[in-house]
Amino acid sequence: MKYKVTQETELLNFLLEATSKKRNDLKKALKFNQVLVNGKSESYHAFLLHAGDEVELGKKPRQDLPFPILYEDKEIIVINKPSGLVSEQTMHNKSETAFMIVNGYLKKKKEKAYLVHRLDQDTSGVMMFVKNKKLYEELTHNWNDYVLERSYQAIVEGTIKKDGRIENYLSENKMQKVYVSNKKGKKAITNYHVLKNVKGYTLLDVFIETGRKNQIRVHMSSLGHPIAGDRKYGAQTNPIRRLALHANIFAFEHPFTHKTMTFKTEMPECFCKVTGKLKK
Repeated sequence: MKYKVTQETELLNFLLEATSKKRNDLKKALKFNQVLVNGKSESYHAFLLHAGDEVELGKKPRQDLPFPILYEDKEIIVINKPSGLVSEQTMHNKSETAFMIVNGYLKKKKEKAYLVHRLDQDTSGVMMFVKNKKLYEELTHNWNDYVLERSYQAIVEGTIKKDGRIENYLSENKMQKVYVSNKKGKKAITNYHVLKNVKGYTLLDVFIETGRKNQIRVHMSSLGHPIAGDRKYGAQTNPIRRLALHANIFAFEHPFTHKTMTFKTEMPECFCKVTGKLKK
């Protein structure tokens, strides 16, 4: 059934008012991709709706990609990249990439994707592409002027009790390993907030002010708390059989409309095996 939005509100609140369904039933519908907003699957309970939006309940979207599309319009497409998938081809990695898969999907619609930011191969989460060359050029040339938030969730080894901030310089050696260096490297700033301590691990919200290669991984390792599953940077354990790093929020100001656009994903289910569920 379809419902028309008449005023700005959050998705779950709208569904509670528009339907006779219970909160838990609606949360399950969101979790299992049974809610569409303007024809696109939406699982985030606090997704902001605007007047004129159309919400459909009880129907799964047609899936044209091997991973979820979080948002798509005429100018951008946002995906939830799985761990293990390379963002783009490099000299050292010629395997199938998120960039190739998205472009294959868009080619059917006579559209083209441009890559504006990347995630490490083993990091999952929000990754945005643009379809408009003018928008691509403006974003890439003035990235820091438009990006408002890049946030991650990470499970690190050991117990961290207090929130913190890391500010230093990073360089890369011939083996493609990044390390903390002197001021000849690139400045990198990472902020972290402790969410939970569980059996020798700490779940963190991580907010980066710069986007250096392997930045979060190197910074957490430099504290003596490498990300679980990150053998490259010193992890001794791998409880979820993957790197325990997930990009959960990406927000930017659209250069031409000046609208703030925010994209979010839930913490991966596999993280919960270590940390348990987070309270809403």
